[in-house]
Amino acid sequence: MFAQPTDPALRKIEKKLEAGKRLDAEDGNHLYRTHDLLGLGVLAHGARLAANGRKAYYVYNQHINYTNICKNLCRFCAFGREADREGAYFMTLDDVEAALRCREAEPITEIHVVGGVHPDLPADYYFDLVRRIKKVRPHATVKAFTAVEIHHLAKLTGSTLADTFRRLKECGLEAMPGGGAEVFSPRIQEELFPRKIGADEWLEVMREAHRAGIRTNATMLYGHVETVEERVEHFLRLRALQDEVEGFMAFVPLAFHSKNTRLSHLPPTTGYDDLKTVAVARLLLDNFPHIKAYWVMLGLKLAQVALSFGADDMDGTIVEEKISHTAGAESPKGVSRSLLRGLIEEAGFEPVERDAFYGSVEGSAHAAHA
Repeated sequence: MFAQPTDPALRKIEKKLEAGKRLDAEDGNHLYRTHDLLGLGVLAHGARLAANGRKAYYVYNQHINYTNICKNLCRFCAFGREADREGAYFMTLDDVEAALRCREAEPITEIHVVGGVHPDLPADYYFDLVRRIKKVRPHATVKAFTAVEIHHLAKLTGSTLADTFRRLKECGLEAMPGGGAEVFSPRIQEELFPRKIGADEWLEVMREAHRAGIRTNATMLYGHVETVEERVEHFLRLRALQDEVEGFMAFVPLAFHSKNTRLSHLPPTTGYDDLKTVAVARLLLDNFPHIKAYWVMLGLKLAQVALSFGADDMDGTIVEEKISHTAGAESPKGVSRSLLRGLIEEAGFEPVERDAFYGSVEGSAHAAHA
């Protein structure tokens, strides 16, 4: 693939990896600070091949962002609105069903559901939402609600997290996305999202989800005011929870888009930093099965390159994602399976259409023309 690492620090890390030793915070800081991007890519690509071979996954999914009304109003968010502000919206259960019926003829296998923390929604809405989706799409996996939304729901009902997950599972919830983690730093929470739950609460929700048998993803929002050290600490806390209660399926690096936020003065992330973050994630998160190149935030071209820097999943068809695009993401709002497969094949990998749990969808080899 690439030349071997030229940075002496990377060569030391390479020897550590070859000896089967786990990387620590100092190693993570070195990985981020190296200027040998291709050498870093070599290490991450090796870890990627060891974990997943040349397979690169994608899923036929649909996003439902049921409301942008939110009580948290984080400084980095362009999506959230107060209820009386222009552009605020809320989807009734009938609205959600209509959105699903519009694509009923498509072989969608995953429904991805996230929204704002609406201050006035009754608890029953969340349970009924999962039931309604499962009624319309009985064979699709319902992957719904971030840890932030689950924490809010548990408070609404006055129930424990364990009981909340039990009820949601009875309604049809099978998996969760990984949003709302941001960066696990009290400093950043105070500066950017003081109303939202912090690291300890986020991790506790995920711990209980995994104990309940609900598989989840995990994320990190990077490229705003965080330091390299804070990024690395974030990775290590995720890794520690995965060691404790294995339930994370994939890590999703989320490149910050500042347009239309209160941080609009910040420049966009660079391709250099994006590839570094994917690669560092693959090397530090040694117990995570998959690393995503989330094309919505990276763009399709860079996501394709990221497959050679540690990523093995390009997410999915999506249609219609609203959160990142509200913040200025210039990627399409949805793509076809044939385009995703073509990008994967052109990069030298084997496309695999998956379900929500990374099982191969039968007949995906013939999906290129769909």
